[in-house]
Amino acid sequence: MDHLRDNQSLGLSTEQTEKVLQFQDLTGIEDITICRDVLQRHQWNLEVAVQEQLNIREGRPTVYALESRPPAIVSDHLGQHFYYTPPTDGSGSGFRGLLKTVINFMWNMCYSSFITFLQIGRRLLGIEFRPRSNPLQDVMDFIKVYEEKYSRSHPVFYQGTFSQVLNDAKRELRFLLVYLHDSAAADTDSFCNTSLGNQEVIRYINQTFLFWACTADSDEGKKTANAVKATHYPFLAILVLKENRMTVVGRLEGFSDPALLKQRLTTVVNEYEINLVSARADRYEASINRSLRYQQDEAFAESLRADQEKERIKEEARRAQEEEIRRLEEEMQAEVARKVQFAQEKINSLSKIPSEPDPSHPDAVHVVFKLPCGSRLERRFLKTHSLESVFYFVFCNPNAPDTFEITTNFPKRVLKCQKEHNEVIETLEQAGLKNREVLFVNDLDA
Repeated sequence: MDHLRDNQSLGLSTEQTEKVLQFQDLTGIEDITICRDVLQRHQWNLEVAVQEQLNIREGRPTVYALESRPPAIVSDHLGQHFYYTPPTDGSGSGFRGLLKTVINFMWNMCYSSFITFLQIGRRLLGIEFRPRSNPLQDVMDFIKVYEEKYSRSHPVFYQGTFSQVLNDAKRELRFLLVYLHDSAAADTDSFCNTSLGNQEVIRYINQTFLFWACTADSDEGKKTANAVKATHYPFLAILVLKENRMTVVGRLEGFSDPALLKQRLTTVVNEYEINLVSARADRYEASINRSLRYQQDEAFAESLRADQEKERIKEEARRAQEEEIRRLEEEMQAEVARKVQFAQEKINSLSKIPSEPDPSHPDAVHVVFKLPCGSRLERRFLKTHSLESVFYFVFCNPNAPDTFEITTNFPKRVLKCQKEHNEVIETLEQAGLKNREVLFVNDLDA
């Protein structure tokens, strides 16, 4: 659990941690790094990951991935464990055994060279290779014949092609045990009945390996025999991921009793377990690095988004300020234009003011105007002059407000000095203005 907390602190979210715990409970896999790797490979889909593990335990390949090209197989010639037991019928000893070994060696070399040249020629000519038989069917036929002839009590056979089991062993970081069956070999029946049928051996193989088997005379078996360099039967090969390549680290040829078989398998596993531990550590480190890079990328993206948002706000503020300045400038220009137009109207309106009559004129009316600014205007008009003349006299004065109305003092009333709806403007006499009057000018914008 402490290790799981470390994983969480180094990249696993709370949800991912819960899925790892659930996956461990459902599958019984003790190594927490394997649980994490399997879930990561399936994009943290718990249901798919659990189903695949159940399929593998039943010997079935994953149904969630297509057939892919198998990883290259190499042999660890210097460190490889090789166990050979001569056939009990004596065919493997003396001149006969030596001759058989030489013939098998030459056959493997010739077959391997022929297949290599064939593949090179096929690629150069662009010819698509079509196998004579279905590789998966070769495996399934062998399993069926094996169980009919021997027993259903055996290690779990992987029900897939050699390519599939190689890929799964590499992905799952597990040992791969390959068994090639030759029914004509002297000790094959004894090996299948006693060794592969032993419960201790079955339990150990199921816990430690992915176990793949096929008959050596099938197309899939021949291809596999050439890959793992099988010479004598019954044949077992142990493969493990070493330096990122599936490597043959152990070969067992001939009969081994149950105790000896388990001992030899255990010896190989103990020596090369460090490779899987190292590979898991590398994957864990790569996973942590990916997680850290993801977090760094997320932090950078968030910082970039924040900077972009700040820049956007700054740009909006700048545009708003420019818009406000433009609006004020337009208002100022409009006000200046209005004042210029207003001044021109006052100049043009001077012609609408009649001449001031003589003080001695009998129809003269002396009018005093009190402006909002406190100043006074005085002017004489004739009783027959229109109130419009009174309005334009005030309008053209520099101290007059822009918009105003003219009222009498008592009783207070507003004089209709401008036309509205084609109304006829009254004269001073009609408006009740006689001799000497005091009128008030009120600013309508105040």
